[in-house]
Amino acid sequence: MDPVRMLMRDKAAVEAGEITLTFRRWKRPQVVAGRLYRTVVGRLAVDEVDTVPVRSITREDAVRAGYPSAAALLRELPGEAGLPIYRVAFHLHDGPDERDELAHAAGLTPSDIETITTRLDRLDRASAIGPWTRQTLDLIAANPERRAPDLAAMVGRERDPFKLDVRKLKNLGLTLSFPVGYRVSPRGEAYLAATRP
Repeated sequence: MDPVRMLMRDKAAVEAGEITLTFRRWKRPQVVAGRLYRTVVGRLAVDEVDTVPVRSITREDAVRAGYPSAAALLRELPGEAGLPIYRVAFHLHDGPDERDELAHAAGLTPSDIETITTRLDRLDRASAIGPWTRQTLDLIAANPERRAPDLAAMVGRERDPFKLDVRKLKNLGLTLSFPVGYRVSPRGEAYLAATRP
């Protein structure tokens, strides 16, 4: 789930800068001011995170959150009743995607290789299906731009969990996404070349 979850129907309003607030009931803050978060509408930069009482939510706040009134916002407010209400101010971040920059950084140092190895080992240990990271990198390398369902079937996996795992590799700069399928990034190729027997 996106830390700042936005409905796809709000995408155009977020892109136009019309929606710049969201409200959530959380036990504790799920986002941090000054950080970027990937959501279904794009990367959002969080500007402020504050707890607010219900009575302080104004019509102006509601409009900035995509609702006609505070009452309408409160009717649809996600989260368990009784939890603190967080007011999150954000804007759409249109700068370069750091994952793309990382993916093309192929000049790996020994420290880079060790860091990537540690991250992949951690992902493997945390997986309910056992080690998958190197197998998936090798699979994508051998089948560039092949459909995700085809790749998943080759290793006996469901499509959606497989795609989620590939996204984890993309976050490390090791893969690139295409309209159909994936490729191992220059960084990923450099890593495989440095670690293959």
